[in-house]
Amino acid sequence: MDRKQLLSVIEGLLFVAGDEGLEAKQIADVLEIRKEAVPQLIEEMKKQFKQQNRGIQVIEIAGSYQLTTRPEHAPYFEKLAYSPSHATLSQAALETLAIIAYKQPVTRAEVEEVRGVKSEKAINTLLNKSLIREVGRKEGTGRAILYGTTKEFLDYFGLNSLDDLPELPEDIDMDQVKEEANFLFSTPPSQMQEG
Repeated sequence: MDRKQLLSVIEGLLFVAGDEGLEAKQIADVLEIRKEAVPQLIEEMKKQFKQQNRGIQVIEIAGSYQLTTRPEHAPYFEKLAYSPSHATLSQAALETLAIIAYKQPVTRAEVEEVRGVKSEKAINTLLNKSLIREVGRKEGTGRAILYGTTKEFLDYFGLNSLDDLPELPEDIDMDQVKEEANFLFSTPPSQMQEG
């Protein structure tokens, strides 16, 4: 693999790793190169990003490399995060919202246990859209944050209360739950039938 391809693969690896980042050893193991070569490649990537005036950068935190946005762009990201959005929710956000709506109060770990994948991004999206909120802390070690739905959730989906949510069947078919959640959470209240 030539140097250009190495840099491209490292960029993709860092993107996939997300907030957790990757240590030099992990990158070296995946690429089957010497660990000592990784910092030099990362430095080269940093220079390229800066020269190309890219919107992302590579930083090192606690021995791990990760992709982040550039700090000087923060005002734009804040504007996006706090702007009201009527865009539809992603599949991950829909699944997460359905789990929180039915199981609240619930921790992120409990949501992830049901979904089988990480849900931090989906939870942050739902928090930013004010569809869920922190409702307390779980007793015990770590005192994990508990999440529940908001009045905005009820308003957005045209519900008077959580009692208006459809009942889940005794034997839960997760595909059916996802299908119902997609219908419930993707249909604007004005198009929902009363009954």
